[in-house]
Amino acid sequence: MNRQPYSLAREVIVAEAIADIVSELRMVDVADYIAFIRLERFASVADLVDAAAELYFQPGTLTLGHGGEAMVTWEDAPKIVLDLELRPLGATVYFQLTLADEFASVEVHYVWFENPSEDPEENNRFLREALEHARVRKSAPLAPALD
Repeated sequence: MNRQPYSLAREVIVAEAIADIVSELRMVDVADYIAFIRLERFASVADLVDAAAELYFQPGTLTLGHGGEAMVTWEDAPKIVLDLELRPLGATVYFQLTLADEFASVEVHYVWFENPSEDPEENNRFLREALEHARVRKSAPLAPALD
């Protein structure tokens, strides 16, 4: 797939936005990902993504896209590649998340904007702000009632 101009800057924006979710996804045993992907149980993978995303984003903001791939060899540590979609209001980002033993990476394939600007930097700012607005707002715990 041809990389879209400004993909690198948008990969940084996406990576920063999903950093906490990646930590949650890495808590799942790699053997589970391998089994789900090899047996084409993508609904189970989608459930894992949804469960991790619900802690940080509004429902439907981050979803599993078309599936994933488990790269497992005798020589190397396993790598899990997930096709994901970020859908904050006004934009959609199609990307792959790679989870490996010592790193995770994001590769943006395409970004769609509902009302794109001629200025790519303005589109980047919009994407960053849209992702920030899609975050779940944590409220302060309620003080215990006094008797």
